[in-house]
Amino acid sequence: MRAEAQQYIDRIDAALDLLRRFLDWDRALRRLDELNARVEDPTLWDNAKLAQEVMRERTRLESAIGATRAIEGGKTDNAELIEMAEAEGDEEMVNEAIASLKALADQADEDKIKALLAGEADASDTYLEIHAGAGGTESQDWAEILSRMYRRWAERRGYKVELVDYQAGETAGIKSATFLIKGENAYGYAKTESGVHRLVRISPYDSAARRHTSFSSVWVYPVIDDNIDIEVKESDLKIDTYRASGAGGQHVNTTDSAVRITHVPSGIIVASQNDRSQHKNRATAMNMLKARLYEAELRKREEAANTDYQAKTEIGWGHQIRSYVLQPYQLVKDLRTGVTSTAPDDVLDGALDPFMAAALSQKVTGESVDVEDVD
Repeated sequence: MRAEAQQYIDRIDAALDLLRRFLDWDRALRRLDELNARVEDPTLWDNAKLAQEVMRERTRLESAIGATRAIEGGKTDNAELIEMAEAEGDEEMVNEAIASLKALADQADEDKIKALLAGEADASDTYLEIHAGAGGTESQDWAEILSRMYRRWAERRGYKVELVDYQAGETAGIKSATFLIKGENAYGYAKTESGVHRLVRISPYDSAARRHTSFSSVWVYPVIDDNIDIEVKESDLKIDTYRASGAGGQHVNTTDSAVRITHVPSGIIVASQNDRSQHKNRATAMNMLKARLYEAELRKREEAANTDYQAKTEIGWGHQIRSYVLQPYQLVKDLRTGVTSTAPDDVLDGALDPFMAAALSQKVTGESVDVEDVD
């Protein structure tokens, strides 16, 4: 078997293994048999709501099991075809089968990610907060670079991005920013980005052209819909109003339209200044607060799948999830999964999917990787 073909087969096998583990394969097969039997029972349709739930679950399992079997069958058929073609010296057939294996490997990776995005809130829109760490202009500039990176990532996926809150840096960059990202599975993908991000570069603000290390944190939480009831006591809230900063219209810095809400029991702080109306900004901030409280509850319930997940900690050394080195060499390294890129410009332009896919896979496998940070 040629090395190229074996490489694609190994990719397919890895994806199929993860899919089976995610589905709990034997249990999924038994469950599908149970659901098929229930659908054959005419009394099921006496309860329309229950029948719809059964049909949705059955369709989901049929699709996942069928896709997995189709990829496995295609892998076997093409592997056998390559062996036969090599024995006959048919180079054209070998190349066609290798091309088919590549397409199957790509499909297996895509199906794997779709399966991993099956959490309770994964399909939701998401809020994404960025906060500069200590270090003044350096970290504030890094926070702005991160904000552009996530906007570009969202644009690549066809998502819509809205700026909810913005605090400009004193000299350059931003102190913080909150974005609302709208699109299918926006939270499911972006949730893997929560944590501290580290940048190493020659500072454009240092006349001596020395290397600087900067930190910023990212915090991701899902937008919740009206079906999710989160109770928030008014007595638990501290509400402040202030003048908005940054782009937003001629009223900016002239009216106290921006709203900041502090949830005293949890210490969660949210803010909104995107609208001209203080009333609308307060409503947005309340929705953000409820989303943060919901996300905190999700983390408690999914603790087993998120053992490596950290709540907000010090934005500095020892807490980073990913390092971005621009000088003296170029490397981006994820310290949870070991995934690297030698093209940081591409990563900072939104090429984040390989990092997200690896982090999602790790949540299913529970496998930790011993990764050393880069200098």
